[in-house]
Amino acid sequence: MKFKYFIAVLIILSLSISACKKGKFAEYYADPSTVNTATVEKQFAGSLAATLDYTMYKYWNYFVVLQNTALHYTQVVAWKNFDGQYVPGAASIGDRWSSYYNFLAQYKEFLKIYNSLPAQDQADKKIYKIAATIFFYDQTQKVVDLHGDIPWSEAGLLSTNGGDYKASYAKYDKADAIYTKMLDDLKSFSDELNTLTVPDGVKGVFKVQDFINKGDVTLWKKYCNSLRIRMLMRVSGATAFQSRAATEIGAILSNPSSYPVCTTVADNIHIKVNSTDGNNPVQSDLRDGLIGWGSNDKANKMMIDTMNNNTDPRIRVMFQPGALAAPNYIGLDPTLDPTAQDVFLNKDTLARYNWSTITRNRKLPGIIITAAEVQLLIADYYNNVATSANDAAAKTAYENGIGASIDYLFWIRSISDNNETAVAALTPSEKTAYITASNIKWVSGATKARKNELIALQKWINYNVLQPLEGWAEVRRTNLPAFTFRTDNSSAISKLPPVRWFYPDNERTYNTDNYNTVKANDNLSTKLFWDIN
Repeated sequence: MKFKYFIAVLIILSLSISACKKGKFAEYYADPSTVNTATVEKQFAGSLAATLDYTMYKYWNYFVVLQNTALHYTQVVAWKNFDGQYVPGAASIGDRWSSYYNFLAQYKEFLKIYNSLPAQDQADKKIYKIAATIFFYDQTQKVVDLHGDIPWSEAGLLSTNGGDYKASYAKYDKADAIYTKMLDDLKSFSDELNTLTVPDGVKGVFKVQDFINKGDVTLWKKYCNSLRIRMLMRVSGATAFQSRAATEIGAILSNPSSYPVCTTVADNIHIKVNSTDGNNPVQSDLRDGLIGWGSNDKANKMMIDTMNNNTDPRIRVMFQPGALAAPNYIGLDPTLDPTAQDVFLNKDTLARYNWSTITRNRKLPGIIITAAEVQLLIADYYNNVATSANDAAAKTAYENGIGASIDYLFWIRSISDNNETAVAALTPSEKTAYITASNIKWVSGATKARKNELIALQKWINYNVLQPLEGWAEVRRTNLPAFTFRTDNSSAISKLPPVRWFYPDNERTYNTDNYNTVKANDNLSTKLFWDIN
């Protein structure tokens, strides 16, 4: 597949009425009649490619969007405290929003092309619609979890509306309604994938265009059901979703042959890097983006202390010691005043994220959902949501999640194209020892609250800088791990980390009528519907 071609198509098609200025529509939009030359196959791949800056590890996402937001709110990095540090910047918000709506427009264009096919062609190519929608819902969930209500059902229809931007301003859909629609559809897809027959002629082309799962329908099943578990657990505390979460997750876990989920590293849903050629957009470029202004690649004290105290084997592939502190790993305390922090930041003593595993590894895969995440969410389900608490099942899932996280991080290190940091291979005995060690063991008789702390701690370590938005959502949902932040008394807007992001400035300016329906909740302190803590 030629990504340059798809990116060129995206530039023409990537228009969101909710994210662009009026004057830009004519500049970017081509004659609507010309987009009909695209095919379902090409538009499918083009829509997936529209999010590469956010599904792969890219400089812009980390430097502009995440550097002073989710990475800090989850304490997975070190940073020097500064005035206004908990208020997300306009550039962070605007860029992330625009990228999503560019992608949304590609997906809506895909639907337009698919729906124009004859009935038999639609049936033959149904796998494209299901796969495209699963991925679209995954990306939508992230944006809803940042803002709450968003323009959705009527957004991205500029091409469908014949280029009439006045007719294309989109209303805001309620966040809980979006979740309901997505969960309804994903449930239907999980059943349909069990009976779907993909014609041989379609299989070969789908394998080429599908650069996520390489045409593997079983992996799309696992992606679908794993995403359902993530989303159902996200809303499981909300009164209107409690029964649904318990019932549907129970149904998934009780019938693994019909509803498989990610259970091992081989099941992980991610975008692999096949080439580190400079012209290939499917590769990671995290180095400068994570470092930011000089400290965001360094370690937080709580994470380092937790891993040190528990003899966590992941520490050596996740981090590397500061040159002046080796072989010891040291993290920065986020509660110190900036002057005290400078003592550490001005010397090379702090541990930093490992060059060869993470920051300089161009073959770092674009992580979408992993077995470790799914298993830890299942542990959470059995400990909190299941209609009949099952401690043994929770403990098994908890330990499986830890094991999958260890395996995955060492696998990422093994495929790296960077060998600047030497790492001793993982031994089965140390992995077993860590899982069964008394200080992380699922202790018989421990309270539900204590088990929640253990699960949350492992989620947090597993998400780290690789899945910061999922990490932030889980921290808000559970209020765990329990972090301590330095209060920013300089700010009249947010003295501590927010619970949501603002809407971008362009919404207030150019989608004014629709924005006014959500204006009252456009602050940093209004919790999302699933955030009940």
